[in-house]
Amino acid sequence: MVATAATPEVVATDPPTFRPLLPARVRRPAAVVTLLTIFVIAPWLLVGYYLGEELPTTAHRIGPMLRIHSNHLTRRGYALAATARGSTGGGVSIRPVGVGTGHGEGTISIMACPDPVPSVLGAWDRLVDNTAGTDVTQLTAWARLRSRVGYSPLYLLAFHAGELVGGAQIMHRRVPVVGSVGYLPYGPVIATAAADRSGICRVLAGGLAALGRRRLRMLFVQPPEGADDLSRELLRRGFRASSAGIAPSGSIRIDLTTTEEEIRRRFARRLRSWPTKWAPRGVTVRVGDSQDIPLLAALMTHSARHQDYQPLPIDYIEALYSELAATGHAALFVGEVHGEPVAADLVTVCGAMVRGRLAGFDRTGEAAGLSVPAAIRWEIIRWAKARGYRWYDLGGLHEEALQALLAGECRHSDSWPS
Repeated sequence: MVATAATPEVVATDPPTFRPLLPARVRRPAAVVTLLTIFVIAPWLLVGYYLGEELPTTAHRIGPMLRIHSNHLTRRGYALAATARGSTGGGVSIRPVGVGTGHGEGTISIMACPDPVPSVLGAWDRLVDNTAGTDVTQLTAWARLRSRVGYSPLYLLAFHAGELVGGAQIMHRRVPVVGSVGYLPYGPVIATAAADRSGICRVLAGGLAALGRRRLRMLFVQPPEGADDLSRELLRRGFRASSAGIAPSGSIRIDLTTTEEEIRRRFARRLRSWPTKWAPRGVTVRVGDSQDIPLLAALMTHSARHQDYQPLPIDYIEALYSELAATGHAALFVGEVHGEPVAADLVTVCGAMVRGRLAGFDRTGEAAGLSVPAAIRWEIIRWAKARGYRWYDLGGLHEEALQALLAGECRHSDSWPS
């Protein structure tokens, strides 16, 4: 199992300027604190509230390998105007069409567009699904899902010889006091077979910087895993490290190319023998469907009560499953004890990655001592291996849990076979 940790978030904002002399009443400590709270602290708290992750995460022990990847980049900006609709959709050119890449590979054009035509959106989904290191949060289905809670998509698309070779799906919304704030998770995305990756990196980074300056008050970017070249290019364009905590700092994942026996050997000692005990004790796991979504929502409510967080509304969970499962990007697993459902996990699938998204567990009764969530995740491992996926990621870890894992200080948990 691998713990992936992130470098500090990266933000690019213009440093505030202050008058050299303040009125006497503002120089009083209480007044200064009030002004700092109103104009500095409160906006960041609002950004975290409106863009922060929706689900709590739990730390678990990990295997011996650790892999570090970049995480967040941010830029602050203002406004951008749209032009007439073209063949790819209504949008604006933020880099002149035909910008040379300097590598003799022709030219790369880039455009920003809130509503590309269906053929371009289809090409974008295929690009995302075939690129390592990205996530379902870059699929158009995710944009439709997030529109239910006030977000709008903005696409930054790069073309070479008429072919889509890279881009980004930015989700943005207005935040009180702050203005329009954008978040780009697991992007920009660059086609694996692109002939001029460095040129595309430069053009996309320049486009994001332009959007940050002209359209959005803030732009948070979480580069894809392994895209260090993109991170360096963004930093060169004025992005900087951010501590806003918009998304988790790292995650735990399992390398599915190893054998089941090798994976099992990394479980906590008391769980290593459980795969042979679950069936005799009445524990079974099945693949669920849309009719099991109310069950998942109810089980998440149990977990929310136990872990003290606000569960997601059922209509949002239904929409998430409906949007992603229809294209094979989500799967639901239900754990039962003697035929009674007591736990459920919803995972998303993109590229070579299976990623944990939602989970619920009713700890009352006999199920509390049977490690049913671990049984579900063991079944997910087997399911993912049989379909040729490369990684199983348990989902995000926040900074405190991540540091505890990296220091070997995590606590044992039955909810995941660590």
